[in-house]
Amino acid sequence: MQPKVMMKKKNISASKASLILFLCQIVSALDVPLDLLQPPTITQQSPKDYIVDPRENIVIQCEAKGKPPPSFSWTRNGTHFDIDKDALVTMKPNSGTLVINIMNGGKAEAYEGVYQCTARNERGAAISNNIVIRPSRSPLWTKEKLEPNQVREGDSLVLHCRPPVGLPPPIIFWMDNAFQRLPQSERVSQGLNGDLYFSNVQPEDTREDYICYARFNHTQTIQQKQPISVKVFSMDSLNDTIAANLSDTDIYGAKPVTERQPVLLTPTGSTSTKVELRGNVLLLECIAAGLPTPVIRWIKEGGELPANRTFFENFKKTLKIIDVSEADSGNYKCIARNTLGSAHHVISVTVKAAPYWITAPRNLVLSPGEDGMLICRANGNPKPDISWLANGVPIAIAPEDPSRKVDGDTIIFSHVQERSSAVYQCNASNEYGYLLANAFVNVLAEPPRILTPANKLYQVIADSPALLDCAYFGSPKPEIEWFKGVKGSILRGNEYVFHDNGTLEIPVAQKDSTGTYTCVARNELGKIQNEVQLEVKDPTMIIKQPEYKVIQRYGQVSFECIIKHDSTLLPTVIWLKDNDELPDDERFLVGKDNLTIMNVTDKDDGTYTCIVNTTLDSVSASAVLTVVAAPPTPAIIYARPNPPFDLELTGQLERSVELSWVPGDENNSPITNFVIEFEDGLHEPGVWHYQTEVPGTQTTVQLKLSPYVSYSFRVIAVNEIGRSQPSEPSEQYLTKSANPDENPSNVQGIGSEPDNLVITWESLRGFQSNGPGLQYKVSWRQKDVDDEWTSVIVANVSKYIVSGTPTFVPYEIKVQALNDLGYAPEPLEVIGHSGEDLPMVAPGNVQVHVINSTLAKVHWDPVPLKTVRGHLQGYKVYYWKVQSLSRRSRRHVEKKILTFRGNKTFGMLPGLEPYSSYKLNVRVVNGKGEGPASPDKVFKTPEGVPSSPSFLKITNPTLDSLTLEWGSPTHPNGVLTSYILKFQPINNTHELGPLVEIRIPANESSLILKNLNYSTRYKFYFNAQTSVGSGSQITEEAVTIMDEAMASRQVDIATQGWFIGLMCAVALLILILLIVCFIRRNKGGKYPVKEKEDAHADPEIQPMKEDDGTFGEYRSLESDAEDHKPLKKGSRTPSDRTVKKEDSDDSLVDYGEGVNGQFNEDGSFIGQYSGKKEKEPAEGNESSEAPSPVNAMNSFV
Repeated sequence: MQPKVMMKKKNISASKASLILFLCQIVSALDVPLDLLQPPTITQQSPKDYIVDPRENIVIQCEAKGKPPPSFSWTRNGTHFDIDKDALVTMKPNSGTLVINIMNGGKAEAYEGVYQCTARNERGAAISNNIVIRPSRSPLWTKEKLEPNQVREGDSLVLHCRPPVGLPPPIIFWMDNAFQRLPQSERVSQGLNGDLYFSNVQPEDTREDYICYARFNHTQTIQQKQPISVKVFSMDSLNDTIAANLSDTDIYGAKPVTERQPVLLTPTGSTSTKVELRGNVLLLECIAAGLPTPVIRWIKEGGELPANRTFFENFKKTLKIIDVSEADSGNYKCIARNTLGSAHHVISVTVKAAPYWITAPRNLVLSPGEDGMLICRANGNPKPDISWLANGVPIAIAPEDPSRKVDGDTIIFSHVQERSSAVYQCNASNEYGYLLANAFVNVLAEPPRILTPANKLYQVIADSPALLDCAYFGSPKPEIEWFKGVKGSILRGNEYVFHDNGTLEIPVAQKDSTGTYTCVARNELGKIQNEVQLEVKDPTMIIKQPEYKVIQRYGQVSFECIIKHDSTLLPTVIWLKDNDELPDDERFLVGKDNLTIMNVTDKDDGTYTCIVNTTLDSVSASAVLTVVAAPPTPAIIYARPNPPFDLELTGQLERSVELSWVPGDENNSPITNFVIEFEDGLHEPGVWHYQTEVPGTQTTVQLKLSPYVSYSFRVIAVNEIGRSQPSEPSEQYLTKSANPDENPSNVQGIGSEPDNLVITWESLRGFQSNGPGLQYKVSWRQKDVDDEWTSVIVANVSKYIVSGTPTFVPYEIKVQALNDLGYAPEPLEVIGHSGEDLPMVAPGNVQVHVINSTLAKVHWDPVPLKTVRGHLQGYKVYYWKVQSLSRRSRRHVEKKILTFRGNKTFGMLPGLEPYSSYKLNVRVVNGKGEGPASPDKVFKTPEGVPSSPSFLKITNPTLDSLTLEWGSPTHPNGVLTSYILKFQPINNTHELGPLVEIRIPANESSLILKNLNYSTRYKFYFNAQTSVGSGSQITEEAVTIMDEAMASRQVDIATQGWFIGLMCAVALLILILLIVCFIRRNKGGKYPVKEKEDAHADPEIQPMKEDDGTFGEYRSLESDAEDHKPLKKGSRTPSDRTVKKEDSDDSLVDYGEGVNGQFNEDGSFIGQYSGKKEKEPAEGNESSEAPSPVNAMNSFV
């Protein structure tokens, strides 16, 4: 068995940091503190279209903040609403919220109308939306006489529902008298108007209880239409009827069922039109008659159905497109087809748009004499009209302000004064709706103030992000600077991120980041500073982990867990067995850094985990313990006990009986306990269940019994060695029936569809039924609604489906057991939810803040929980690169997805490419799936440093010049500004000469270097630059040729006659020696080769001197890693003088897996080691792109 050792680590500081940043982003840096003068701001109001329950009090919300606290007034239908004159209307204290007391005699219909709230103080007035109050209506069905429907088999049929007009419109569904949903299929389905359509009827459609129900959710009422009767005449029954009324000589017989090609039941005609608003759900429907049943297909003429937003419902008879936009306008064709032909219908869809914000006006805080502007930009179809109000009055008739100038959708303020403070309203409206936004201009002269507590202490673990808060306010807006230490220099550089709200982020905090950080806020009225403390702690580590152990039974075992931690953190160590607490047993001894188990038994087998927790992080490690049998002792044989015998039942009562037995031989190991098991011969014959156990000294036991069970018992003896065989069963004892004692467990309510609630439970086992006729009473009612319980009694099953529920609402549920004798006790209530549906809306106000060239932060507003329509699981951000700004070339779009769990409203996008254009959108996710995507947001990453040039080639060497050619970087990451060439000579002792630097224009790709020394080796360093800095460099070496006179004095030894003669003589001598050796060996002679080799080593296998230039020296990897050393003579670049971009030092190329390296069949390595990458020269200006904070930001995802 292999050892199993596991270790986990969790950094708590990262999650704390993300929480701090989240809290920082909630409060804008320029939110005016409530102790300063400020105009009113509406903080809460009722929805524009407010449908109220006519049975309950009407509450119209209007809350606002301001300094001084604002006063409130209301208008109704455009005129002042005097609440003092109506005894049923009150306004909440310190609030503008109205309460209309309907429950004390008022009528909701009397208060229908359009309401608007105004919050006013000395600095201005803010107004609410127009709130339209309408009471909900759930009228009764009009009485009508319904004739039975008699239909021939195969014909089409439409059962009309025609529900009463309610407010809001009811939800329609068809059920039978047993409140069971009528089954629907491709042949039978409900239309969007509530009618029930039969493409062709079949004999099984005959029934008298087709009932249409209308559910009015607002008042939680259901109205029922009178049952509709349908009778289908089959061809066989028609023939029998005709035969009974005609003589034998008559010719009779109804025609058989005739197949028909499709005909559309709805919509009628060949074309129709549909207008839908942007952002809504577009529903198009086609239902066809025909035999065989037609199949529906949808296409968009001249285009494709939008991916990820198109859904097919009602057996593809309904086309559903969510979050529609103007691009979805066009002609949609439905095609109904069967084997006999097809029919089609074209629906012309026009998408209009109510106004939506492009730029909503935002509050403006200015100091006296400053300039500013309010911008109100909206779009829609048709284009909305923009109008401005000041303090709730049209700006054209509002008091003049010389500092104010209106320019269409913008108000420009110049040299404002305190009297310029006011609240401005922007109204964008078209025929489909309106938008109203309040934005104040608050003129204040305030020196800076820092809202973060002084000397606040932040603690993080090393290598995790640290975020230091500096919430501030001032007018004019203060500038924020950070310093380390009281007198340190201002913090700058890529190792810090400065957020707009004043927060300083250190993406990767190190031990030397510990210290005092000073935040300074200054404007023209003053300066203030605040100090916070940062402590960076060493991570907690388990330096000696528990190891896999095999121990003999009754032995002793110890697991070690030695830890190393920051001296200022107090660790706590917890031991677990199989992810649960240690057994409460004195054999388990927990020491400071170990766990010891004394007298080990088989039960101790399992996985033991050591968990170390501090206030900032947590680590754990696990190991497995295997217990084996101890070796036998020759003197004594230990064995399991023999089974007990002579079982006897006495004292039989309805709910108890006494069992006694005689123990078997204990086999040299005392019996520690007896286990009693029972068999229910009535419900589960042959299956034995655990009943109880008693100490080994006890031979009788009083057993508790359940009603309506046929009991048999058996006893098992246990000692330290193991369990005996079971005893023979006792006699059977049948108990009397009774009411159930318990109810089903694990009751749950989870919807499988948007309009149902699936109630499940774990059924009682047979012996728990306490009697015959086990059933269940299932009850449910909607939570927080004053409804009666709805109950149904079902057979002995474990599931019941409630149909026709509203989408994702809580229900109270209980399941009670009963049998022929009565009910179980009253069950506990559990809370369940009806089925989820896809979220309705997309996150709004998506904003992107680019932090650096590879990292961006995205914010969004959370969607209202009521639109999630399910359990909120989180948000998904889809983002993709559109194009590189340096090349302007598009490529295949590869979308990336990041998921942010829970109700988060921001996230980090790591791994971006510098100097590129990106798009993103955000979607909310529930248990059903993803909601619609937000509009695509475009953002661009700034420039970064480039990669190294793609190659550097040196050609055409002369006495005093070399020609350099290069390729541009594969990833320029911006606009190249220049290339930097550095070079220096290398002398015969491998020392480096003076470094020369040349800056080359970015549009050049070659250079001729002149005035070089002849016969000299030069080393070159080459890199590219953008405006951000220099990229990584590549190196190359080259030699100028020697003087021609000197070259003429060199003699090629291989062309000399004496050398050729000498080589021929040596070859002849070797041949003669080989012949003599061969002759002597054939004669049985010996040739002392080994002695000669030992005495005279072969000069050819001696290492050749470096000066002969034949072989280069063997170099270790360590020698290559030294700084600034030139290449030795044996180190050569490829023959084409091309230097490719260097890979990681750990690449296989560095170990010979290239052209020059190979492996023998036995796996040994042949070839030379490649040299490792040279370092930059000491004189060079080192510049590289900031390290990507992907790892540091993972704590935020």
